[in-house]
Amino acid sequence: MNRPNPDPRLCIVGAGRLSTERIYPYIGAAGAQIVGICDLETEKAERNARRFGGTPYNDVASMLGEQKPDGVVICVGPAAHATLAKLALNLGYPVYTEKPPALCSADALDVARVARKAGLLCTTAFKKRYSQAYVRAKQWIDQRPASDLLSLSFDYCSAYYDNKPPRTLLSDFSIHVIDLILYLFGDVESVFAFTKEHHAYAVSLRFANGAVGTLNTNDGRSFAIPTEEVEISARDGCFMTVHNSSSWRITERNQPSEWREPPTFTSLGDSGRETGHLAEIEDFVAALREGRRTTRSEIYESYKTMVLYEAIKRASEMGEVVKVRYEAI
Repeated sequence: MNRPNPDPRLCIVGAGRLSTERIYPYIGAAGAQIVGICDLETEKAERNARRFGGTPYNDVASMLGEQKPDGVVICVGPAAHATLAKLALNLGYPVYTEKPPALCSADALDVARVARKAGLLCTTAFKKRYSQAYVRAKQWIDQRPASDLLSLSFDYCSAYYDNKPPRTLLSDFSIHVIDLILYLFGDVESVFAFTKEHHAYAVSLRFANGAVGTLNTNDGRSFAIPTEEVEISARDGCFMTVHNSSSWRITERNQPSEWREPPTFTSLGDSGRETGHLAEIEDFVAALREGRRTTRSEIYESYKTMVLYEAIKRASEMGEVVKVRYEAI
């Protein structure tokens, strides 16, 4: 455990469709090797072991006890994320979980406290923190004092959700940009929101740094042709626009400064760096290899995301401004 390894050994919990398409193929590309695969449906674990390597299991504790990996990847339904993360952390293994980190902020905070006590990395797969466009946006934002930031707006829409928990528009789809809001502009102080039957939300935000923001998110559009538009405004004619996690343009003091248009349409899949799918796994693998903590999506930051998600949900249900409060780890 925690030994230096140029190719970290990973165990994976979960062998469903999405992880098979979006996580397993990137493990080798990120510089790691799969040594164990666990799924309650043994045939799924066996199938992925044939395709990607590793030994199949149907019991997590047995897999970890036999393989003693450098890290654990958890990609099952969100109801099990917190329980499995704490199991792995308490056994001494760094953890990467799919989003969200838990079903509620209290459970996410509990995981963060277990990780802190164990002194181990626990990261959440909020891919947009690793998208090339938002990495550039974060760099651009951090160049200026927080007092110069004015506003942040998101338009982020999907196809229809039946909104049966835990797979709701807000918790399964919109959670990506709820997390991104915090990554780009920092802690939110208060929120107000309207909803139309949980299929559309109009959200107003006030940040701790004094800036304001808006989020429009709904499920009346398309998964194949997504809507993802971001506008970032600062003082003195400085602003940045991001389209579809891939294109951006920057204006500095009313003058065009930077324009980036990728050669292909990439929102449904790419090398993994436009969308962030590969980049987030590379960061986790590098953290294991180097014995460091990731700086973008550690569990305490994910806890804050769940707090903001709950505040938006509560504001939309109560029809009043909700103060956002974060507990210390």
